[in-house]
Amino acid sequence: MENRRPAELDLPLNLKMLSPKLQKQLEESLGISSVGQLLNYFPRTYLAPGELTALAELPLGEEVTLIARVQSANSRRMRTRKGKLLDVVVTDDDAGRLGTMHLTFFNGYNAERQLTPGTRAVFSGKTGSYRGQLTLTNPRYSLLDEGEGGVEEHLRPVPVYPASEQISSATIKTCVYQLLDSLAHSQLNDPVPSHIAGRDRLMNITQAYEMIHRPHEVEDAYRAQHRFRYQEALVLQTALARRRAEALAEEATSRPHRQGGLRDQFDASLPFSLTAGQRDIGEQLEADLAAAHPMNRLLQGEVGSGKTLVALRAMLQVIDSGGQAALLAPTEVLAAQHYQSIRRTLGPLAEGGMLGGAVDGTRAVLLTGSMSMAQRREALLAAASGDAGIVIGTHALLSENVQFFDLGLIVVDEQHRFGVEQRDALRAKAAAAPHMLVMTATPIPRTVAMTVFGDLDVSTLTELPAGRAPIATHVVGLSENPRWIDRAWARAREEIDAGRQVYVVCPKIGDSQMEADSADALELYEGPPANRQELTSVLELFESLSEVPALAGVNKGLLHGRLDPSEKAATMGGFNDGSISLLVSTTVIEVGVDVPNATLMVIMDADRFGISQLHQLRGRIGRGGHPGTCLLVTQLEPEHPSRERLDAVAATTDGFELSQKDLELRREGDILGASQSGGRSALRFLKVIQHAEVIEKARKDAQGLVDADPTLADHPELEEALDLYLNAEKEAFLERS
Repeated sequence: MENRRPAELDLPLNLKMLSPKLQKQLEESLGISSVGQLLNYFPRTYLAPGELTALAELPLGEEVTLIARVQSANSRRMRTRKGKLLDVVVTDDDAGRLGTMHLTFFNGYNAERQLTPGTRAVFSGKTGSYRGQLTLTNPRYSLLDEGEGGVEEHLRPVPVYPASEQISSATIKTCVYQLLDSLAHSQLNDPVPSHIAGRDRLMNITQAYEMIHRPHEVEDAYRAQHRFRYQEALVLQTALARRRAEALAEEATSRPHRQGGLRDQFDASLPFSLTAGQRDIGEQLEADLAAAHPMNRLLQGEVGSGKTLVALRAMLQVIDSGGQAALLAPTEVLAAQHYQSIRRTLGPLAEGGMLGGAVDGTRAVLLTGSMSMAQRREALLAAASGDAGIVIGTHALLSENVQFFDLGLIVVDEQHRFGVEQRDALRAKAAAAPHMLVMTATPIPRTVAMTVFGDLDVSTLTELPAGRAPIATHVVGLSENPRWIDRAWARAREEIDAGRQVYVVCPKIGDSQMEADSADALELYEGPPANRQELTSVLELFESLSEVPALAGVNKGLLHGRLDPSEKAATMGGFNDGSISLLVSTTVIEVGVDVPNATLMVIMDADRFGISQLHQLRGRIGRGGHPGTCLLVTQLEPEHPSRERLDAVAATTDGFELSQKDLELRREGDILGASQSGGRSALRFLKVIQHAEVIEKARKDAQGLVDADPTLADHPELEEALDLYLNAEKEAFLERS
């Protein structure tokens, strides 16, 4: 349907009175080229121009923006290189009686000319310390001219925009104000339906843009933020509601439970009882699979809570009804582990057609990229003919030459490792829409699940099966005592002498080789360049451990993602059967690897990993009834901000508590898996932990709109907003944990 008014937000900036120079700066520095992108580049804070910032309250080592008055400015030639160094002292009161701060500019010729004593300005940068004095080095700044704009303009809050080295907050403010002036009489398309805006007394979108960028009072900005917060929630929840509606409209083959089938035989053979949670979720899955529309369910649970067992029972129900199940795993190590575990768990039930196998049994096959041509051919034939009821594999399952006889269920392990296209490529191999079960061992707070997985039904396993032993976690701070590493190796020897096994995890492979899984963590958690320590590599550590007296005579193994597949298989086989006592590895062992005899894990440079990854890693130990110990080794000082993550992991084994902490310590965009940069940010004001009520309200409103008008024909503005907020990149984040 045609929009009732022109899509003003889609217009390029060259039609809106901005100079070519400013347009070029915005596009090259911030990726902003349209009216909507610039209007949606919101201030990150506001400063009261009549007040100077209390310098004594500024945090150390953080990005800050402040208003201060120049007390003195002195320049001198640098001794060790060409150029001048400008030292500017600023104060937070007129006479300098309260607090002072030193600003250092290298070759700051403009600053020397502009920052004269008495000048008031807005400064932005990362605080540091030199000889006990708070400092900023090469800060960005913009002058506050008390005569400019009259008294009313001077008293308005000063918006502070996320800036870059190429474009300052003041320049962005100039661009936005010019744009607002050109839009003064425009009626922008408002994605919030009028009946909802009237019900909640939300300002219209044109007024909201004006108030968020140049409020008369800071309360105006807060009201505008509230309006945009609801709009963000509504757009996201509408996208999810439409996806739910589309799924319900799809037809799937019903896979009802068959009495006396493989699933019942499997249940009867189990040497233990299912937990209450496993039984309850099993009943949910049983009902979902029997429906005529595809199941789309997220199964989350703590490491070791028995998710794979629940998924296996669902697979057997599908096989009982004549279908097949595919299990997609992110790494070859995990795929092989699943294959061995499922065959071992099913026993004769996984040996259909083989000597000693169950009469009505099925087959499980493995398909990975490193298999020989003969092995691949055999697995492909078993999948295509239907002989294999369970097909386990990595990305190799997505290849064009992989065909299924009747694919009825897709189980995706560690959902966040796979993109939208990969999941859809596997769905396309089914004749009818297959049922989908995605699993994650990273616990997700309810409001995050409601936002990120809003199109999925969510099931949560909270109990641990009987026999899981407690895991004690300790931070080993080498900056406090470098010899503690010797104690860690002695502790490893004690476990080995007691007949147990040990993992040692490193963040990288060699000098320049990063494990793909580790690279994500490093990108998120690296500190500033000056604080970076040389990372421990598996290759170097594996060699150096042969010189450690405490580990003399210990059989050690080496594992990382770039080893030859046969080497990886041999190493994991040796660790599984106990012939290898100590395994030095990257994070390829993070998920799914199950060696019950492993009781100690030493994580080197633990500060380089995220909370959820550390929680996942330590879940590899304590799986066989013996207590586990995890040592988080770090070279960082106790006061370093990254130590807070390690302390959090050491304090609790409750994954849901840790996921909340993770969300507090990390940028929300990182948690959601979305790029939160520039004018294209999908979530600017909506914080999924803080704003549960807003999300709940938007979810109900969105569901009502989609139920009444699935194509949004009566709400073209909302349809337009979906395109603006949720481009392909944003759609991808809705698929990820």
